[in-house]
Amino acid sequence: MKRILLLALIAMIVLLAACSAGQKTATEATEAAKDAAITTARPEDDASVMLPKYSYTLDGSHEVNGRQGVCSEGDYYWVSGSTTLAKYDKNWKLIKENKDPFKGYEIEVNHIADIDVYNNELYIGAEYFMDGVGKNIQVAVYDGDTLELKRTFPFEAKSGQLECSGIAVNPDNSTVWMCSWVGEESGRYLYGYDLKTGKYQGKVHMQMPPQWLQGIAYYDGWFYMTADDGTADDKEPDHLYRTKIEDGATDCIVTLERTFDDVTLQGEIEGLTFDHDTKQLLLLYNRGARIVLGMPKGFYEGYDHEISEVFVYNMTERSK
Repeated sequence: MKRILLLALIAMIVLLAACSAGQKTATEATEAAKDAAITTARPEDDASVMLPKYSYTLDGSHEVNGRQGVCSEGDYYWVSGSTTLAKYDKNWKLIKENKDPFKGYEIEVNHIADIDVYNNELYIGAEYFMDGVGKNIQVAVYDGDTLELKRTFPFEAKSGQLECSGIAVNPDNSTVWMCSWVGEESGRYLYGYDLKTGKYQGKVHMQMPPQWLQGIAYYDGWFYMTADDGTADDKEPDHLYRTKIEDGATDCIVTLERTFDDVTLQGEIEGLTFDHDTKQLLLLYNRGARIVLGMPKGFYEGYDHEISEVFVYNMTERSK
């Protein structure tokens, strides 16, 4: 009897061990499958990520007062110069201009970058900029009618951002994002702030980052960035790039969206915006001046002043 009980006990132990081993094997298989799924979800395998989202057809251009940025909302366009702000109607008639926009700052600034607009408030990346070096960076908010300063956001110096070349509002999640023209670490990230509180939210590392970013705009879930990455002396074109920033992400994939080989003259690409009503891309481009370390230094042959133009492109979504 004892022998039978002993054999039964041994059999039970063996059975439990087998069940445990089987459960462990199943768990390992599940984890392996998860790892495989993560590994195979590569962005280069997704055409919607790696190919341009739109095709762009040039519709015309308009000379403007301002060499830095452009934004659009409702019935108006706004254009920023390095030290000016201007407001236009939809026929590109100048309505108002502020040639002294730096009143009200607590620290010295001398440069306005690409701009954006949200609820008739202009969002501006302001700084002190000289010969390729920026300091005193801040997010500034202006009234869209008076073009006067209303308030500023506190800048997070620990972010590593060394310059601000453009700013974009994402109304879908109430954030504001800045890009940097200065290269190396500063130019490889996009920097986010809370739209309502101005609190720094963190930075996102661009994978395959463009060089010499000049502007940024948000449109239909994506961020679009201009880069002054063509050498004007060699007649190389500049480019438009696209990326998506997922909630909580620390990095994002950058895709080449458009090569601008159809502008009047290869010069310096600047800011951009989208007209939601007409579904058009608006691109600011400068020609005539030689640019060294972000500063005009003389003119190309045939020019005695710099010309700033907004190029208007009709957009057609590509087949998926």
